[in-house]
Amino acid sequence: MTLIDSTPVKVSRRAKATAGPGVPGRRGLRRHFRRYWQLWVMAAPAIAFVAVFAYVPMYGIQLAFREFDFSAGLTGGEWVGLKYFRQFFESPQFWTLMRNTVVISVTTLVVGFIAPIALALLVNQVIGPRRKKFLQTATYLPHFISIVVIVGMLQVFLSPSSGLITRFLEGIGITGVNFLGDTSAFVPVYVISEVWQHCGWNSIIYLAALASVDTQLYEAAKIDGAGRLSIVRHIDFPALVPTMIVLLILNMGGVLNAGFEKIFLMQNPLNLGVSEVISTYVYKIGILSNQFSYATAIGLFNTAINFVFLVVTNQIAKRVSNTSLW
Repeated sequence: MTLIDSTPVKVSRRAKATAGPGVPGRRGLRRHFRRYWQLWVMAAPAIAFVAVFAYVPMYGIQLAFREFDFSAGLTGGEWVGLKYFRQFFESPQFWTLMRNTVVISVTTLVVGFIAPIALALLVNQVIGPRRKKFLQTATYLPHFISIVVIVGMLQVFLSPSSGLITRFLEGIGITGVNFLGDTSAFVPVYVISEVWQHCGWNSIIYLAALASVDTQLYEAAKIDGAGRLSIVRHIDFPALVPTMIVLLILNMGGVLNAGFEKIFLMQNPLNLGVSEVISTYVYKIGILSNQFSYATAIGLFNTAINFVFLVVTNQIAKRVSNTSLW
């Protein structure tokens, strides 16, 4: 019979100090930076970029609680508290903006989340490396097209007078369709074009997850007589679940951040009732109308809602699947 010694082992101070880069030790950060200064030098540009463009501008959040005065600067205006938040909540456009933003954002999130997964599963089933590379390249190239060019293409294809798609529909007997001006067609056109542009690019991370699956699992499944659908259901899809959860959490952090540039370029007086979202309204109120405090309050409200969605989704994912960001 073997006895296991349960005497606690004392770890020396030197061993603690040399435990690794994540644990500096008792001698403080000086020794840590002296040993791993090369890593910190490599990370310095990224840290500086995030600090300058993400954290320093947060100083202007106080504009949401002040009466902005050009002569007094950011901190010299009169403190008005939640005045502009109440003004936005009581505005007749509040519910219209919220409805439009939620409809466009949630629809884009749902369709844009499912489409890359389906595309990655399909590409993974393509036989032959050349065919697979060609299909990958053809699907992710639209991601690099400028948004201005995309909207220009939509105007060329969907123009009510000379659009290619409009002419085709007229040839089969469907007339009087104005995709760019019809309020019921704006959201489908936006979502379909958004998925077409970014679906291939977003599927790359899923293809990377599928590439890490052990090939012996596929061989064993084929020996057992499993077809392609069974392989996708029992091998490929479970391998994507952790990646799907992480990306869903990240996407929920921007659930109300409907794409400003594309929506703004697609707007016209005919579809303004369904295309006016929080981001475009903030631009018009803040930049064009010079109501900086009011626009800051609206933007801060939008960010707070996104943060709540991020935290709630992360906690739900942590309890259900034990996968989370923190």
